[in-house]
Amino acid sequence: MAKLKMSKKSTSIDMTAMCDVAFLLLTFFILTATAKVPEALPVDTPASTVQTKLPETDLATLTVGKGKVFFDLKGREIRKRTLGLMGDKYGVTFSEDEKNKFALMDGFGVPILNLKQIIDMKAADRGKAGQPGIPLDSLDNQLKEWIYNARIANIEVNDKELQVAIKGDAKEEYPAIKKVMDILQEQKINSFSLVTGLRGKDF
Repeated sequence: MAKLKMSKKSTSIDMTAMCDVAFLLLTFFILTATAKVPEALPVDTPASTVQTKLPETDLATLTVGKGKVFFDLKGREIRKRTLGLMGDKYGVTFSEDEKNKFALMDGFGVPILNLKQIIDMKAADRGKAGQPGIPLDSLDNQLKEWIYNARIANIEVNDKELQVAIKGDAKEEYPAIKKVMDILQEQKINSFSLVTGLRGKDF
């Protein structure tokens, strides 16, 4: 008995819907992604396995690297109030527009008398400005004043004690980090965080 031959049909899948979904997802991720803001003072943090996250608010970060110290502060209102207190301390008047721009800035590292120039720059130009770092020598310890006034501003605005984190470069000499720690301890700040880079655990 002869076998019946079944006619073979070519199979095709319409990928139009799949392509539409892929492009929609791609568009969504592109539009919702935020570009990484370049750091004012890029540092290579030491490796660690600790996964404790820094708080999102009530935090001042002291970045130490290349012999310089940069200062950053969380919270727009706290930044504006701190700038006002520093202006009163050093006799520098900041306009409301300058305070608003300062509230949106990232970390900075210049003496207070040069801060207006940094505020007036575009965000992309601040990283190229060659900021010399905040003075912290015994004759002109402006870092101490920034920390002190930021603590006052944080209590006034949020009614909380300001927390401090030190973000040091792994290649930075120990005396530079110790100098910053000494400034903190002078103000009775004996508890602070050290920012590290996460690495895998050794087995």
